[in-house]
This record gives sequence, C-alpha cells and structure tokens, in this order.
Amino acid sequence: MWEKFGEFDSAEELNRAALAQRAEGDEKAVRALAEENGLDPEDADCFLAGIADFITLPFGAAVGKLEVEAADLKLEGVLQDWVNDLADQCSEDDELTVGVRRKGKDLAGYIALIIDYGYENRITVDHRITDRTKQVKQIMGSHRLTIGAEDARTRRRLALEYYCGKKEA
Repeated sequence: MWEKFGEFDSAEELNRAALAQRAEGDEKAVRALAEENGLDPEDADCFLAGIADFITLPFGAAVGKLEVEAADLKLEGVLQDWVNDLADQCSEDDELTVGVRRKGKDLAGYIALIIDYGYENRITVDHRITDRTKQVKQIMGSHRLTIGAEDARTRRRLALEYYCGKKEA
C-alpha cells in the first residue's frame, strides 16, 4: 500500500516530500506520491505548476489515506459507510483529521475496534423480527439472534478513542 514512498505521518510530511520531488524536477514522482496517498491528481498538477506551495491540506491527507486503505481492504456496504462517516467526522474535527493520518493508525484497526465493541455489546433481536426472516430463521431455529451493530454516536466516540487516544469522560 505504501510501497514507493512509505507511510506519511502528516500532511506536512507529504508536502515536504512533494516539495523535494518538485525541486528535483521529478513530476512523475510527485504524481506517484499523490496517487499512492489518495490525493487529487488536479491538486498535484496545481502544485507542479507552482499555483500552490503544498500538495495537500490535512483534511485531504486524511481522506486520501482512508480511500487508499478502504480500496486495499476492498470494503463494501456498511463497512464503506463507516469509512464515509469517518471522513465526514474528519471534516468537523481537526484533531481527528490529524490522528487519521498518523503512522500506526489504520482503518483496519478502527474497524476491528467497532466490531469488537459490537460483539461485546450485542443486543437480542425481537423474535417478531427474526420470525419474518428467511435465512436467519432457518439457521437460528428457536435460538435467539444477537447482533452487534454500533450506532453513529458510538462509532464517533470509538474514532476519537482509536485515532486520538481520547477516552470518554
């Protein structure tokens, strides 16, 4: 995933690497850096043209990392929804934005935290719901179905815990 340039810890690190490549006149490397980090190719072009002295801002660096990780993990459905929610949360919280870009913090770890929390805090589904299902009713028989599906508020709290080290007070 970070084969060519390695994982960057911040937008500042990304910008320094891009500036160094631009100073050497290596446009191909700047574009490869942008691609590897999920950055907008148009931003790379503006940077190369000298329109901007940076290739990304913190929000772009965080969302780019999330997009690259989500593609690498081949996320779909509700898991992709969780990534989209996390990106939205980054748009509202600068500290989380910085935390998402940090080395050693990755989407797989965040999603694993949500899944573990959900498993530990399962809820029992009312039989009037499971009785109307096809597959679940067939598999579960007379056993009760429990699920762990975290709401948006809990996922937001877990994101701050995982990426920023914030524990709920």
